[in-house]
Amino acid sequence: MHVEVKVPALPESVADATVVTWHKNAGDSISRDEPLVDLETDKVVLEVPAPQDGILAEIVQQTGSTVVADDVLARLSTTATASSTKAPSTTTIAIASDTTTTGAQIEPSLSPSVRRLVAEMNVDVGQLVGTGKDNRITKTDVMNHVEQRDSVVTKPVSSKPIDNSTTVTADGDRPQKRVPMTRLRAKIAERLVQSQSEAAILTTFNEINLHAVMELRKRHKESFEKVHGVRLGFMSFFAKAAAEALKKFPAVNASIDGNDIIYHGYYDIGIAVSTERGLVVPVLRDVEQMTMADVERSVNDYAARAREGKLSLDEMTGGTFTITNGGVFGSLLATPIINPPQTGILGMHAIQERPIAENGAVVIRPMMYVALSYDHRIIDGKESVSFLVEIKKLLEDPTRLVLGL
Repeated sequence: MHVEVKVPALPESVADATVVTWHKNAGDSISRDEPLVDLETDKVVLEVPAPQDGILAEIVQQTGSTVVADDVLARLSTTATASSTKAPSTTTIAIASDTTTTGAQIEPSLSPSVRRLVAEMNVDVGQLVGTGKDNRITKTDVMNHVEQRDSVVTKPVSSKPIDNSTTVTADGDRPQKRVPMTRLRAKIAERLVQSQSEAAILTTFNEINLHAVMELRKRHKESFEKVHGVRLGFMSFFAKAAAEALKKFPAVNASIDGNDIIYHGYYDIGIAVSTERGLVVPVLRDVEQMTMADVERSVNDYAARAREGKLSLDEMTGGTFTITNGGVFGSLLATPIINPPQTGILGMHAIQERPIAENGAVVIRPMMYVALSYDHRIIDGKESVSFLVEIKKLLEDPTRLVLGL
């Protein structure tokens, strides 16, 4: 008996998808709900699981194929005997608790992201030593192995198959590599060009003394993590400060729809996350109602799932304002581009110790340049500067966040 695996219903406004990664080859056995194939749209990566236990009898749509909803991706054979399909899982359970078994035997216990990385890098898991919890193999273990194996700079993990690229060598020592742009990166490029061509983008700058925030984190980071189960970072301070500032300057939280301005009475802040496939912006809903711990948990969860391509379309749409942190990569100053139809984006940058004048004396303080890019069509210079000054006030005296001042 054969069961057809079809393309699931695609998100609204998404017409088609591209087959990017098969996790199984024809003839391989697969268990129900085990990841079978990844589909990439211009917004998200969809992971299609096996509908039931069986053997992958036929791959209908090869890597790189464009598919639409209800297209047949593959056919599973469910006629295999119970012994042939269930015996491996019994072996896996017994082996999973044995830290001395080979990587090849442990492979079924790999997480989906590690399994995908192993396939893309063509790694023999039998040669890997797990350093994760319960000796599980992590993505870092795989990449370290690849570095040692190839003795070259690690090639980037990409959801695009390697055979989709073309390498051209000229004169024997001038290599070129042509790689198709991912659908997500192509969509990002389209929206950035749209933003710059349609909006009157202007950027204003300021600097923030983060001494008080860092002292607060230093005093309470251990108790915060013990109580809430998550580390206290900088993003929660900036997100909460932004929500408070947006309340005072509603134009920065607005959006443009044709000739109308829509003022939002809620504060859904997008947090830009860099992934191998491109920049994605998952949205924190109702930040004004979230605690600092809620923000930190949500940001960590979004960042982890973004890098694994597991964010849903709903989680990346509907934001009213955006925060991007180039400081994690060492950026000292930049002019971020608005994410349309939003009218403002806050750029965080690297923290550097610099001498400043404080109470008549020169002291060394941790300083950060911040930038606000805004749409001058509805936000005036006074509003933009005042908004950034409000952010500065709240972060240089974080007790104002607690007192609602």
